[in-house]
Amino acid sequence: MTVGERVIGLVREQGMTQKEFSERTGIPQSTMSSWKGKKQNPSIDKLKVICDVLRVDPYYLISGTESNETLNNDYVTVYKKDEEYELLIEYSKLDRDKKNRLLGYIEALQEKQ
Repeated sequence: MTVGERVIGLVREQGMTQKEFSERTGIPQSTMSSWKGKKQNPSIDKLKVICDVLRVDPYYLISGTESNETLNNDYVTVYKKDEEYELLIEYSKLDRDKKNRLLGYIEALQEKQ
């Protein structure tokens, strides 16, 4: 399955129309048609807005594999619409310095327990 086909499938799964998806992403419906008919993929510059609108992980969108499939045993499974997932998305947007500061803050909170 191509990335474009995956996007179209996710749009359907979420009960969104192609028109609504087009309005929310700024991607023309005709472009979406080419993803399906010509087996083309979205351009790389559109992936972020697509992931934001569909609330999916970029890794999933590209690979078709849930990134949480590798998490097991001592890790908490994170689902797309959970608060934890939202935190991961926001964390991924931070630069390295801010990520380190946040991790330090988390460690400090854990020590207080």
